[in-house]
Amino acid sequence: MDLSNLQKKIESHIAEFPGRISYKIDSADQFIQKDAAECFQAASLIKIPIIMEGFRQIEEGKMYLNERAEISDSDLAGGSGVLHALSKSGFTIEDMLTLMIIVSDNTATNMLIRKMGINSIHQTIASLNLKKTVLGRYMMDFDAIGKGFDNYTCADDMVTCLRSIHQGSFLSGESRRHIIRIMEKQQLVSKLPAMMNSNEVTVASKNGAIPGAEHDSAIITRGDVTVYAAVLTDSLESEEDGRRIISQIGRYIYEEMMLSFK
Repeated sequence: MDLSNLQKKIESHIAEFPGRISYKIDSADQFIQKDAAECFQAASLIKIPIIMEGFRQIEEGKMYLNERAEISDSDLAGGSGVLHALSKSGFTIEDMLTLMIIVSDNTATNMLIRKMGINSIHQTIASLNLKKTVLGRYMMDFDAIGKGFDNYTCADDMVTCLRSIHQGSFLSGESRRHIIRIMEKQQLVSKLPAMMNSNEVTVASKNGAIPGAEHDSAIITRGDVTVYAAVLTDSLESEEDGRRIISQIGRYIYEEMMLSFK
């Protein structure tokens, strides 16, 4: 796969982008990037290291996939997700992990942060050597935001997480495959996967969005070729500008992957 050709396409397309953009695209032993170490508000990308810590605790027997999830009133959060509109009973830890990723459920995320412990998630972030990733607050915690606490990450850290999920040693193969299966069920696919043919490539993704910012990250696979991609944008007057540029980058990745099989 020709990443240099891909970079030319991307750089030409983003030259007039009306906002801040950062990306890293990694495949085999090569990568391309633009400002990949720049820090952004993480939005829901922070849920990637959270699910990694979740499966680490499952491996250690600290919690179980079939364990009943105890959702407290303090966990309830608006924004993305469905749990805030449903009954709080009858869900398992596996349900919480799945909903946190595939519909970016903020209530599920808060429940998991509380159960796992924020310090344990911090330790996983450190163990993965994520340079710019910070979990500073619960989802939709506007009081914490007002006090200066927030969640942060960068494109480089997100690609590190994706590589670790796909082929790393931080988790067992069984846990890594389980996370990928969850990410492949992603329902929010208006960015990197939007212009990819799902019959030709497999996409396991997690995106994020807050006012003025749009992000996406994905493991994209075709045959024995795998691409890890993260694109972060902010300072947007229109979030649609961010969604559009990320989906176009996804299209370029897809086109180059398809060319490598001709």
